[in-house]
Amino acid sequence: MAQPTDLRTLPVGKVLSDYRIEGILGQGGFGITYLATDTNLGRKVAIKEYFPREFAVRDSTLTIRATGNAEDRETFNWGLTRFLEEARILARFEHPNIVAVRRFFEANGTAYLVMDYCDGEPLDEIIKRDGPLSKERLDRILLPLLNGLEEIHSTN
Repeated sequence: MAQPTDLRTLPVGKVLSDYRIEGILGQGGFGITYLATDTNLGRKVAIKEYFPREFAVRDSTLTIRATGNAEDRETFNWGLTRFLEEARILARFEHPNIVAVRRFFEANGTAYLVMDYCDGEPLDEIIKRDGPLSKERLDRILLPLLNGLEEIHSTN
């Protein structure tokens, strides 16, 4: 698991609402996903933070703010609204092939989505280690994934 090394991420040990940041699970163009511990329940969760690197920076107070021109700020705010709408929609699902969203909240100038933490190994690491997947193994991965996607898409 990658560890924070700069202001683009929250530091390990930071408490955010009722969650203590333990490390980074992944980063993309629009957000960072952290491993955290629910300080009330003592269980691991995954927290997705809205942080579009192209339109935002984190300052020394850990607050995220839009950068650039007015269009960039509008894009940041539009994305933040979509992120919260997505959280509301995903929180409705109780499906074995969809990671459960347990809570979402706003803090630090951005929004956070709290999900169940599912321990596992990234597919690319499995392929690097074991080589190409057999049809049977691929079916065991893809069929549940497609079932979950079908459930989400059925609600538009």
